Amino acid sequence: MSYPLNHLRASRIAGMGRYAPARRVTNAELEGRLGLDPGWIERRTGIVARRYVTEGEALTDIAFHAGEQALQAAGIARNDVALTLLATSTPDHLLPPSGPLLAHRLGLNRSGAVDLAGACAGFLYALTLADSFVRTQGRPVLVVAANILSRRINPKDRSSAVLFADAAGAALLVPSDEPGAGVLGADLVSDGAYYDLIRIPAGGSRMPFTLDTAPEQLLMEMPDGRAVFTKAVEMMTNCGRIAMEQAGVRPGEITRFVPHQANTRIFELVRKALELPETALVSSIEEYGNSSAATIPFSLAGSVEQAPLKSGEKVLMTAVGAGLTAGAVVYGVP
Repeated sequence: MSYPLNHLRASRIAGMGRYAPARRVTNAELEGRLGLDPGWIERRTGIVARRYVTEGEALTDIAFHAGEQALQAAGIARNDVALTLLATSTPDHLLPPSGPLLAHRLGLNRSGAVDLAGACAGFLYALTLADSFVRTQGRPVLVVAANILSRRINPKDRSSAVLFADAAGAALLVPSDEPGAGVLGADLVSDGAYYDLIRIPAGGSRMPFTLDTAPEQLLMEMPDGRAVFTKAVEMMTNCGRIAMEQAGVRPGEITRFVPHQANTRIFELVRKALELPETALVSSIEEYGNSSAATIPFSLAGSVEQAPLKSGEKVLMTAVGAGLTAGAVVYGVP
């Protein structure tokens, strides 16, 4: 199907999907292993449980489920999808990228495909790029964010071991000629001065993998959790404020606030700083934990399952992740 570019104004989300593995890991299991007092994790993070993949499940396996749901919900011909963007920090392999395999498995035979490693902010970067592609090319784009972080957890690093989880979320964007649709405001930023706040030390060109590499060097670590907390609140708040200003949207007009599910204390501070209504908050962290880039589309898809998006809604999404990468998007529903 072709779309007349001269009439194209925006994109719209035609379908969403989400997937979480079946294995449910409770706080009690982790607290016992880490020597933490009962209730410690929930008090500090708001997390009660999270999902881990089972043996044999890989990144494209969980991404497939979310992408398939989004495609079915959108109901468009698969050959119409022009681009597949996979936001992940945990691909099937370091090489090749996983995006082409995902597109192949989904039957997207006319789609370009690429991975985007934007950490926890990866979905917002991919969404902004997808919206721009739809506007300029007039063709649908599938955005999938997925991570398997359970296999990157360092069990000795309490600050990260209690947080991370596995999940996938997806959104299928198609052209729209309706005003007030698509990305109305976006602010994408980075701060490399804090590059090492969240890291996997070995495996890249700075510290190549060798037979002598210590196993823990291949696992995630967060050496200064307090600094991560402070920068997350600061950057998510600033990006959110700028995105709303660009969109010309007041806080009271935000109908759904979908923050990265890093920590309930973080996104509550951001919500209050942005003066957003409490009723707008969309959260999945209690049951599903922090799956990095996947948390925003996963949470939004869950919200849409309960209450479909309505014309005129304004959705604010904001995130910060390793790098540091950060961003916010105001998305309008036609």
